[in-house]
This record gives sequence, C-alpha cells and structure tokens, in this order.
Amino acid sequence: MAFEITNELINNVTLYVENSNDKALNELFEEMHYADIAEVLEEVSFDEAVYIIKLLDSETTSDILIELDETVREKIFEQLTAKEIAEEIEELDTDDAADIIAELPEERQEAVMSQIEDAEHVKEIEELLTYDEDSAGGLMAKELVQVNENWNVLKCVKEMRIQAEEVTRVHSIYVVNDAGQLKGRLSLKDLLVASTRTHISEIYIPKVDAVHVNDSAEDVANIMRKYDLEAIPVIDDNEILLGRITIDDIVDVIKEEADKDYQMAAGLTQDVDSDDSILDLTKARLPWLFLGLVGGIGAFLVMGGFEESFSENAILFFFTPLIAAMAGNVGVQSSAIIVQGLANDDVKGSINNRLLKEMLLAALNGVVLAVFLFLFVWVYEGKIDTAFAISISLVVVIIVAGLIGTFIPLFLNKRGIDPAIATGPFITTSNDIFGILIYFMIAKIILGI
Repeated sequence: MAFEITNELINNVTLYVENSNDKALNELFEEMHYADIAEVLEEVSFDEAVYIIKLLDSETTSDILIELDETVREKIFEQLTAKEIAEEIEELDTDDAADIIAELPEERQEAVMSQIEDAEHVKEIEELLTYDEDSAGGLMAKELVQVNENWNVLKCVKEMRIQAEEVTRVHSIYVVNDAGQLKGRLSLKDLLVASTRTHISEIYIPKVDAVHVNDSAEDVANIMRKYDLEAIPVIDDNEILLGRITIDDIVDVIKEEADKDYQMAAGLTQDVDSDDSILDLTKARLPWLFLGLVGGIGAFLVMGGFEESFSENAILFFFTPLIAAMAGNVGVQSSAIIVQGLANDDVKGSINNRLLKEMLLAALNGVVLAVFLFLFVWVYEGKIDTAFAISISLVVVIIVAGLIGTFIPLFLNKRGIDPAIATGPFITTSNDIFGILIYFMIAKIILGI
C-alpha cells in the first residue's frame, strides 16, 4: 500500500514535537521508510523538522537527508554543527556523502571533513569531489566488492565477507589483477560450486561492461538502460577499477534530464521549481518570452511587406494564423522525435537520410491536409486559384517546417548543445516567421499580385 501523508499524521507529528514526546515520535517513524519520513519533514515546520532530525539516530537520518529537497536540506544543515553533519556523512556511501559535502559552503566543508573520524572515508570523498558532478566519476561510489584473480575460492570468500560489511547492496563481484585493473566479473553460482582451492582466474567471466571515469552521466545512463544493468564499474585510462555506479543514481540522472528537457521545451532557460521566488521564475521565463516577442515583430514586418500586394485578396491574411500554427506544430513534432531519439541514442545514419525521410513524411502529411484545405477554400471563397495558392503554400510550409525541426536539433547536438532547446519556443517562433514568409511569397507568385 502506497504511503500517504494525511492531516492526522502531520497533526500528530506537530503535537508530539510540541510536547517533546520523543517516545511517540520514535515509534511513529520506526516502521516508516526513510523516503516517507523525508516527505513528512517537508510538510511540517522547519523547527519541527530540525527537532526530528536531531532526535532520530544518524543511520536513519543520513538516508532521510539524501531524500530531502536540496533547499530544505540546506536550511537544516545551517542548524546543525559541523560535528552533527559529520556524523550523518559517516553513515552514507561515498557518492551520497560527496554530494552532501559539495552543497556546503567551502569553509563549512573543511570543518565537517575534519570531524569525520574515518580517514579512508575522507580520502574517498575528497577523490570523488575532484570529478565533474555530471560525469561517471561524479556519480560513482567507492564501495564495492572486488577480488583478485590470483586468489583461490577460500580466500576469495573470506575477503568478500570483510568487504561486504561496507557495502549496502552487492550487485556484482568484480575481478582485478595485482595492479588493480578490471579483468571481469565473478558469478556467485560459479563461486559456490567451485572447489575451495580453485583459483578465481579459472572461473571468472572476462566480459564485463564498464565506463570511463570521465564519461558523461547521460552516456552512462544510456549504457545501463541498453544492457539492463543494475550496476556498472568505473575505470580510468589504465583500466584501474575506481568504483561503481548503481541504478538508483542513474534513475536520478534520467529524472533530472527529463525535467530539464521538459522545462526547455516549455521555454524555461534554467532549472526552477514552482516554489522558487518570483525573481527566479522571471529570469527563467523572460528570455524565451522575449524571443517570442521578437518573433511576433518579425512576423508583423513580413506581413507588412505584403500588405499592398494583398489588399484585394484579404482572405489570404485570414489564413495566416492557420499557416503559422501548422508550421509551428510540424516543427515541434519533428524536433521532439529527433530529440527523443538523440536522448535514447536511437538516431543512427547520416543526416541527409534523416532529412530525406522527414521531407517525404512532411510532403505526405502536407498533401493530405492541403486537399481538405483546398476543398474548404474553394467552397467558401469560390475561387479555385486562391484555394490552390493557399493549399500549395501549406504543403511547402509543412515540408520546410519538418526539415527545420529535424535539422536544428541534429545540428545543435553536433555542436555539443543540448538539442532539447529545439523543441521549445525557439523552433516554434522560427517556423512561424519562415512559414508566413513562404506563404505570402508562394501566394504572390501563383496569384500574380
């Protein structure tokens, strides 16, 4: 049964905190998942959230803090001492610990790190902080189970037991040589059925997928999605095993990327939430709204240039919104398909072939729509040449919009720019202007005005 926050639950938490009823709070949260507790803390007052964090044991609160909204977590940390934060950090895996430390002000980072008693934990966190947060190195955790190819099964099992104490969940057993280079992975089944004197080199599986420490988070996500991996090892230029990335971290990457792409498609230039300040929301929205304003002025200037020519064919102006809308819609459809394909690494082959396919598709759609439009205009206006001019314009506009919607995200991707930008107001505005310009030019040529 899914967890649900109710008014009764929040009221009880508030009442327990007000009365300092620690026993009731502990009993309430004892059977609750840490992610659910994080939801509760985001619903209660800030002072109540701090009270609960200080009450519960660090093993529980460390996981809760990871699940909290970054803004809430930042405010809570402001109320904790460096020692209290260090106690939380010590309970976390190195990847989560590094993420938490990175959010702290620089002087606070040093104070917290100095309070962590486990020197090896500190060293590993410092190493992770040197990597770009959007790289495999920034995602990986140092906790893993690795065995040497020269060990026999008996020694291997003993060493695995020791290592497993530091690992929350064992997804894979990695095999390395004396230099620490990744050689393969070990099947638990093969380990169990082998003789205790058998060397690991005789039973390990040499084929193992791995990513480089500097690979982008998006590339890692694509590999893990493609091969249905729960975890993947991370290596350096010398194939030294550095750590591993687990599926929970990749799910976060996929969600963040989807949120970012959705916001860009909606015309937001930066990552914002509904709870952000009016100033932050304005900064995110205004640039694209300004682009829309410029696009509208451009469309006005285009139409103004043809005003005299079409003074006797006013009906052409009445179809301008239709042409602009079709251009924008087709462009967004085409760009959305390409952006989705690029995100999933499904776009293969040459750009020319992709453009040719889109042109044929747009032409087919355009002809079907143009037939209906031709019949409508002919019946409504009674002029076959006007109906022909508007219909032909629609076909050409749809083809051009499809090509623009396909080419721009491919071009941006080649230049290292997020192609998701091409699914928003940028593509709509550009297609509006081109669509209106093409429409009036074709109509002027066909009607001879």
